[in-house]
Amino acid sequence: MLDRFSRTELLLGEEAMQRLAAARVAVFGIGGVGGHAAEALVRSGVGAVDLIDSDTVSLTNLNRQLIALDSTVGKYKVDVAAERLRDINPDCAVKAHRVFYLPETRDMFDFTEYDYIIDAIDTVKGKLELVVNAKAAGTPIICSMGAGNKLDPTAFRVADIYKTSVCPLARVMRLECKKRGIKKLKVVYSEEPPVKPRDNPEVSAEQPNRRSTPGSVAFVPSAAGLILAGEVVKDIAFMRVP
Repeated sequence: MLDRFSRTELLLGEEAMQRLAAARVAVFGIGGVGGHAAEALVRSGVGAVDLIDSDTVSLTNLNRQLIALDSTVGKYKVDVAAERLRDINPDCAVKAHRVFYLPETRDMFDFTEYDYIIDAIDTVKGKLELVVNAKAAGTPIICSMGAGNKLDPTAFRVADIYKTSVCPLARVMRLECKKRGIKKLKVVYSEEPPVKPRDNPEVSAEQPNRRSTPGSVAFVPSAAGLILAGEVVKDIAFMRVP
């Protein structure tokens, strides 16, 4: 009998679809990268998804974020995403967490409850905390490196953090992971050298805590998010160990 995942099952098979339906995946960061990743997971048949982000939709999100519409500006990203994902698959158990992941909030999450974690946040401190705690829990994690200031969606690669190049964020993460004794980490990164964004004080004022505000377009963060989700789906479906 036909259902919403019939086309996916043609490629993955019935047993793989059962594994996806039984899986629970956490997506940290529901922005240009994480929003697309979360939706791809649900459209692929993942049975439970946790969405973690404390941010609200802003006007400048409209150029690239899946959940950003004129009607959703000002609403919590996780709430908008959760409503959309439940509309795609009402059987998916979607949980929205209005919180930003940092060392101060780590105790709110038990990583042993997840089958996989997607890191789509953009602070080194938060990323490292996610990686350390995922490794401690024995839960697979895949991290997005820098997607801002990029124009080439074909430059993304999937690799271990120690085999990355070009990406400034990956360079920092390599160093910090080595300090913490993390021997491997699956990441999605871009080999495209960053484009220097033009200065706009009005845009920079929206994010006062940043050293500089990155530029972004519709077709680069989305590509990174879809690659992240694709790796998670294939790892779960085919029982691959990242």
